[in-house]
Amino acid sequence: MKKILVIVAFAAGYVVGARAGRRRYEQIRDKAQQLWHDDHVQSAVQSAGDAVEQVAGKAADKAGDLIGKVRSH
Repeated sequence: MKKILVIVAFAAGYVVGARAGRRRYEQIRDKAQQLWHDDHVQSAVQSAGDAVEQVAGKAADKAGDLIGKVRSH
């Protein structure tokens, strides 16, 4: 899966670079950086991270319980 993501990212970068040229690439990069640093986006990122931590904690607890049950049998 990781290899596919790298290949897709490389191909997309190549196409963008080849078609739009360096100037357009820099415009897109700058806009993406502005968007990433936007307060609303960062708030959403923080909320998503908090949700992932909560779910991961519950999953870890559940896995621990199941391991305990397996060991006791």
